[in-house]
This record gives sequence, C-alpha cells and structure tokens, in this order.
Amino acid sequence: MMFHLPRAILLLLAMGAVAVADDITFERVFGPEVPGRYKHPAAIEELANGDLLLVYYGGEGEYQGDTAVFGSRKRPGDKSWPAPKVIADTPFTGDGNAVVWQAPDGLVWLFYVCRFGETWSTSRIKAKVSRDGSETWSDSMLLTLEPGTMVRNRPIALSNGEYLLPIYHETGEDPEKTGADSTSLFLRCDPKTKRWTETGRIRSPKGNLQPGVAELEPGHLVAYCRRAGDYLPTTKGYIVRSESHDNGQTWTEGVDSEFPNPNAAIDFLKLRNGHLLLTYNNSMSDRTPLTAAISVDSDKTYAASRDIVFGAGDFGYPYAIQSRDDKIHLVYTSDERTVVNHAVFDEAAVLKSK
Repeated sequence: MMFHLPRAILLLLAMGAVAVADDITFERVFGPEVPGRYKHPAAIEELANGDLLLVYYGGEGEYQGDTAVFGSRKRPGDKSWPAPKVIADTPFTGDGNAVVWQAPDGLVWLFYVCRFGETWSTSRIKAKVSRDGSETWSDSMLLTLEPGTMVRNRPIALSNGEYLLPIYHETGEDPEKTGADSTSLFLRCDPKTKRWTETGRIRSPKGNLQPGVAELEPGHLVAYCRRAGDYLPTTKGYIVRSESHDNGQTWTEGVDSEFPNPNAAIDFLKLRNGHLLLTYNNSMSDRTPLTAAISVDSDKTYAASRDIVFGAGDFGYPYAIQSRDDKIHLVYTSDERTVVNHAVFDEAAVLKSK
C-alpha cells in the first residue's frame, strides 16, 4: 500500500514547516541553509528528562576533511530545533557516522567514525560520554584500532545486562564500492567496567555491513544488515539476515532475506510490546520508497508494511526510536544528503495497512 506525500505537504516541508500527512507528522529539521551543506546520516535519542537529541555529521562533502559531528537538543514544548552545535571534531581528519544512546545507567554515549585516509576503509570508531544528560561531553577515546571499523546503528541492552553495539568492518579502496569481505560485527560492553570488546562476525558471500540488531528472547538475537557491493542496478540485492543464540558472541552465516536493498542503510528496532520494526528502502536500485514493516510474530513474518516516504528523490539512512509515549520517531536524510527529516507516527499507522 503506497502513501504519497501531497504536493502541499512537500512545499511546507521545503519551507521548514511541520506538516501532517494522514497520520504521520513530518518535519524538515535542517537543510543546506545551516552551515555545512552535507548532512548525513542522522541519529536521534530521547533522553531521560524527555529532551530529544539529534546528531549527524556534516561539512562540505562526504570526503571533505572539515566534517564534524553536530548535535541539536529539542526540549519538550520547543517549536523547532535549535541551531546545531559541533560536539566532536577531530583536527585534520574527517569525522563520520554518529550514534547517540543513553544507557540504562544514565550515561549518554556518542559513537562516531574518524576517517584517517581517503576512504572509509581507513576509519576507526571513537566515542565520547556525558554524565549530565549530554550538556557536556568528555574527551574522545578510540574504541577500535582496526582500519575500516565503523558504526551506524544504536546499541541495545541485553537481557543479561551487557550492552551490544552494532559495528562493521568495511573493506575496499573504491568510494563507490565496498569489498565482498566486508563484515558486520559487534562490540560488547560490561556496564561495570565500561570496556568494549569485539564479538564474532557476520560473514556472507557478497559481504554485509551496518547491522541492526534485536533480542527476540534471552540470548537469541537477530540482525539485519545492509548488503555490500556497488550501486549498479541489480535484481539480486537483498538485506542480509543472521542469528545468534549466545548473546551475540557468534553468528550464523548471513543469508539474503526477503527484503530488497539498494546498498543502503536499514534500521531494525524492537518495540516495547515485543513487535519488530524494520525500516528500509523497498528497492534494489533506489533509495525510495522508505518503507516501515512490522512483525508481530517474532520475525517470522512482516505482514504489515507502509511506505513512509515515497516519490522521486532519495530518502536514506533511516534511524528509529520509540519514545516513552510509544510514538515512533524516524529520522532520515534526503535531497542528496543535504536535509535531515523527522517523522513521527504510531505503530498503528503501519499495522492498519496490513
């Protein structure tokens, strides 16, 4: 079932307004008018005090050395997002993909990528922490030393109390193609020591990266991953799926799922009621439409799906959270990676399309 955004809605969003189409609220957060034309990808978190914190990396271009991580905090009652501020900037190198997450103990983590060479295969993962709800941040620290390690999706707190951060190892020196030996993996954290250690990798015949993970039952995890490769048209491009039965220590070989993938990021979120939300581009060649699918039977089927954004253009890098009022907040980028967007809807908005 397809839902098109009316032209009037698109015009309002272009002017920076908040618009409602059917039962989804759309908001254009930041565009090229904010310093740093390039803005991609974005991540969002609801903090313990109810504030929404949005982060992204921006600059003059994806591979420019001036890129930095920006953040903006929207407090309850705010009509718009305040101007973004730099919260991480490594001198003489490019900073990339940012993820923000408040752990169960209240500590706020900022994970991001630091690129030391010409391509992302030279990157490592860095982190900062905040003990005051992201008002101030610590100095940065390196979480990984292996070249090509990157972050993209949020961590989860496992039923055994540990944290699991999805990361990936990207190979290849071509900016328009990732190597077939690219793999998804995870960093595991003991919340008592705050030390992160590597787990096993998800390997697949054509490579995979940028995993999203959910724990279905204690110790039983499922991950969906972006496919690796190039951006050429294909009829065999699918999201890669893998499972773990030991709290994410080891993973089954990645296999093609039923969901198409145009070599683009996906998001995978376990909702508070146990249902699973998979957000992805429902195409093998284009980053449109941006589709949300829900499983109510623990990943067996995804009978309900809805195109959240549809039409000409690019709607990429979805990142979803569920706030305490059960609303789903979805951020994504568009307009050739120059605009950050924010959509808000209830699970019912997707389920009704079943």
